[in-house]
Amino acid sequence: MSDVATHTIAVSPWQDFKEITKMRLSISVVFSSVAGYFLGTSEIDWAIVAMLAVGGYFMVGASNAYNQVLERDLDALMDRTKNRPVASGRMSVKTALGIAILFTILGLATLFYINPQTAMFGGISIFMYVLLYTPLKTKTPLSVFVGAFPGAIPFMLGWVAATNDFGIEPGTLFMIQFFWQFPHFWAIGWFLFDDYKKGGFFMLPTGKRDKGTAVQVILYTVWTILISLVPAFGVTGGLFLSPIAAIIVGGLGVFMLYWAVKLYQKRDAATAKKLMLSSVTYITLLQIVFVVDKFLR
Repeated sequence: MSDVATHTIAVSPWQDFKEITKMRLSISVVFSSVAGYFLGTSEIDWAIVAMLAVGGYFMVGASNAYNQVLERDLDALMDRTKNRPVASGRMSVKTALGIAILFTILGLATLFYINPQTAMFGGISIFMYVLLYTPLKTKTPLSVFVGAFPGAIPFMLGWVAATNDFGIEPGTLFMIQFFWQFPHFWAIGWFLFDDYKKGGFFMLPTGKRDKGTAVQVILYTVWTILISLVPAFGVTGGLFLSPIAAIIVGGLGVFMLYWAVKLYQKRDAATAKKLMLSSVTYITLLQIVFVVDKFLR
């Protein structure tokens, strides 16, 4: 009975929709964009927040749908992805492309209604993710560097949505999320190394789970912490972090750095997974701390 029920859920249209748009990832991206909006706005307009959330979801969902169409044959080779709608054959390429194109149009239109710059950065994100990052994943570890650009856009996108301006403040938010992605994705690439290898993906900087990769994980974790604390020094315009908030962010950074050092020491999949979880905790709580700190001042 339970096996049949599980199978039914796995192939339900709703489940396939969640898979093709990577709903959990998309929601986390929306969260990041909304946090950026709260940081940039002087007065919260909930209609803009709603449009940013919906438009952001459409854009991320479109990117993921395009990605699953392009990588369907490789996805079928990996345990982690073989049950995705297109890779498993449950959803046709035509249907997936239709979803991707529809979401692209709706996403760009929604973000454009907020302001043109927001739509422009949303479009750049899709372009870089689909046409640059996706094909490079099977060719070079530098794909993570390329993918960090569209991945870093959401946090700063919210600020641009609030101000219709790109300056030092959204640039700083971009850099925080840009550097954060390296230890985050290298941790994933480490504990999923064997599965990624089946699909021919090159995710780790040295191509191996070795000391060289672990050292780079530590270095980029340190860079992430440092750039996250820059707003505390009053050099990032309207983006500011109070001393207490900076101490909290620094503490979160030490927690993440602890697992990065542990990975260097142990170099095993279990520690890499803990680093990945600590990185998700770091970026989520950092965004909350930045927003709460602004509204408490």
